[in-house]
Order: sequence, then structure tokens, then C-alpha cells
Amino acid sequence: MHPSRMTPLLKQLEEQARTLSPEERARLAETMLESLQSSIPEIDCAWAEEIERRVDAIDRGLIPTHSAADVFAEAKTILP
Repeated sequence: MHPSRMTPLLKQLEEQARTLSPEERARLAETMLESLQSSIPEIDCAWAEEIERRVDAIDRGLIPTHSAADVFAEAKTILP
């Protein structure tokens, strides 16, 4: 948002936020970003079902898995 379009409250909050430590500003930014993510029950339910389906498939051996050690070893051969 262009500074001239800021409401007085927003400008005041921004000025106060700039006085925070880097860690505090990072936490504030994380909190603000999380607040923008809306939770839609239908989507949350669909994801929960998909996660359950995938876990079940892994447990039944229908989806191959790879150890972290194998993945990192392969990555080392691919990346410079």
C-alpha cells in the first residue's frame, strides 16, 4: 500500500512495529499472514480425507516410500 493511502491507525501500527526486535517483527509478520488464510470447512474436510487416504495407502504398501538417508544421498549425486 502506498504510504499516502495508509489510515492513521495503520501508519501508527507500522511505526510501532518497526521498534520491535527482528524476532518480534518476524513473529508479528507470521501472525498477520496466518490471519489472512481463511479456513473453509469444505476444503479442510477434503484435505483431511485426502491425508487419511494417503496415509492408508502408505500403510498398506500401495505407495512406495524412501528413507531420508536415501533421498539425501540421491540429491547429493544430482546437485553440484
